[in-house]
Amino acid sequence: QRLLRLAEMCRRLETEEEKVLPFYASSLAQSEQQNARRVLEKSPSEPLAQAMQDYVGLERFWQRFNKAKLEEVALEQARAALANKNQDLRGLLQQYLTGAAINQKVP
Repeated sequence: QRLLRLAEMCRRLETEEEKVLPFYASSLAQSEQQNARRVLEKSPSEPLAQAMQDYVGLERFWQRFNKAKLEEVALEQARAALANKNQDLRGLLQQYLTGAAINQKVP
């Protein structure tokens, strides 16, 4: 139920580009894509691989979920960098104000 709710929320939050282009561009070369297709066409022999076949439909969900997590991490890193820069600027401003106050005291 949680996965279905998350998938529904993802559909609501899709950008126009994601609605128009529903598939992510592959970073694999043409030969690598052909090899991957050949491997996927074979029936799996291991029990875990057979169980994974049942969840192939969730691949799109996990792509979106991973994309959202990556964006979340990137935003958190950007926020941390901005917080550090803000702290540095506050320190410089404090130094400037301290220097300006000393200059006013010395006529």
